[in-house]
Amino acid sequence: MSQDTDEKEQSLFQAPPVAEQERMCEAMLFASAEPVTLRELEARMPHGCDAAEALAHLHKRYEGRGVLLVRVGDAWAFRTAPDLGFLMEKETVETRKLSRAAIETLAIIAYHQPVTRAEIEEIRGVSVSRGTVDQLLEMEWIRFGRRKMTPGRPVTFVVTQEFLDHFGLENARDLPGLKELRAAGLLENRAPIGAMPQVGDGDADSDEAPQTGQSELFED
Repeated sequence: MSQDTDEKEQSLFQAPPVAEQERMCEAMLFASAEPVTLRELEARMPHGCDAAEALAHLHKRYEGRGVLLVRVGDAWAFRTAPDLGFLMEKETVETRKLSRAAIETLAIIAYHQPVTRAEIEEIRGVSVSRGTVDQLLEMEWIRFGRRKMTPGRPVTFVVTQEFLDHFGLENARDLPGLKELRAAGLLENRAPIGAMPQVGDGDADSDEAPQTGQSELFED
């Protein structure tokens, strides 16, 4: 086999320059409505490409711009710079909001994941109705995790990438602390429960009581 043939075959498997790989990642991320993982990026790129390296360069290139490359869970996406978010705001009429029961259940899952229904109830001090969990699942803010290796092998719950993306978090470790939650009006000034970041008072509340014609996840 001639040297020219060897060089030609080698070029077929040679990865494009990093700058070209950046352009590829940039194009795919801009075209996607959802965050894209490294595996998904590399699956679409030519053989030998390093999506992680390309994203590192792309992340630096967009620093200080109006649009930033951010990590969402194990995926990446372009997002508006936080200080320019006000430009995208639109006044809307809020007709419904999460009930206290739903907020507390969601907070417990976020801070204690993976967590079982029984553990949620132990932390809150009251039973968790099926409607609350079902609605959070429908909103795609929580999902089923691995079954716990305990008698009965109960299913666990964890927060989703959609939850992280909605609140602009890279991972669950970026969740706000107690003061931030209270300042945002997500928690009331009530006594803490166990090791939970004080998300409930343990008293049975009306949010858990069934209501005719209205889901317990929402309240007027």
